[in-house]
Amino acid sequence: MRRKNTIRQSVAVSALLLAALFLLPLAVMGPFQTELFSKDGADTSTEREPFVSGELDAQTVLKVLNGDQVEEMDLGTYLVGVVRAEMPASFEMEALKAQAVAARTYTLYKIQSGGNHGDTADICTDSTCCQAYISEENARNNWGENADAYEQKIEEAVSGTDGQAILYDGQPILAVFHSSSAGLTRRAGEVWQSDLPYLQAVESPEAGDSIPNYYSRVEFTAEEFREAFTTAYPEADLSGDISGWLRDAVVDDAGSVSTVTVGGVTVKGSQLRSILGLRSACFEWEVQDGKLVFFVTGFGHGVGLSQYGANQMAADGADYVEILTHYYTGVSVESYLPG
Repeated sequence: MRRKNTIRQSVAVSALLLAALFLLPLAVMGPFQTELFSKDGADTSTEREPFVSGELDAQTVLKVLNGDQVEEMDLGTYLVGVVRAEMPASFEMEALKAQAVAARTYTLYKIQSGGNHGDTADICTDSTCCQAYISEENARNNWGENADAYEQKIEEAVSGTDGQAILYDGQPILAVFHSSSAGLTRRAGEVWQSDLPYLQAVESPEAGDSIPNYYSRVEFTAEEFREAFTTAYPEADLSGDISGWLRDAVVDDAGSVSTVTVGGVTVKGSQLRSILGLRSACFEWEVQDGKLVFFVTGFGHGVGLSQYGANQMAADGADYVEILTHYYTGVSVESYLPG
């Protein structure tokens, strides 16, 4: 009888052990069944969906010269890359929207005017020729931990203004823009060859003390200045005392130099700015210890939209349409499709 009980106990124990052998893995896996067996796989984190252009922007396909390669992309996708590169993503949303519309308008203007690249491309990614452009990957490397939030803001600025352009007499304008003005923007004719009715001088409210390098200082030895200027204007007479090399500056209402005579040659302030690599044509100078020292305010050519001014207007409650119709004179902001 005792032997039978012992056998029964052994069988029961074996059965329990066998059951445990099969049930233990299920008990361990139970909390993770969703991760292990769901269709989405073990990683339940969601990646951001790729950007999809709005209905109007998607209808315009561009040939974009990026380095030595021509890439095809729709207008919205291109604009996201432009806004990433042209305006700090930390700016106010309405300022980013204003930038998106200005960039879209500039692109449409380039297409309709024939651009700079003939049949090769509609536009390029070189900021000295067209507009700056940066890929999402490179932008994210620059943005660091803010990358997701910044990318979302940029994409919203473009999609939230889908198809919107700045029009004068029903056509896209030359929507140029710059970083910061010295309290007033400049007329196009003060910087380039011709005036345009929508690129006039207007007040710009940027808070200079909060803008990086808003005030800058650049100095040149006599030899450095002579070499730079005579490379562009070899007829200039830069002999004698350095204090007499620059004369007769004409300054506009914005405080920018319209014209100045250098070694007997009269040039635009914007030309001298380019020759010397100054941040803007809003400059003064003096001689210190035998060197020419320039004191510069703002950054850029000063025409059209001021980006830091737009950001201040947005912070003060203006929307993107108010910003754009302030900086571009006599325009409207409307949906537009190239014919």
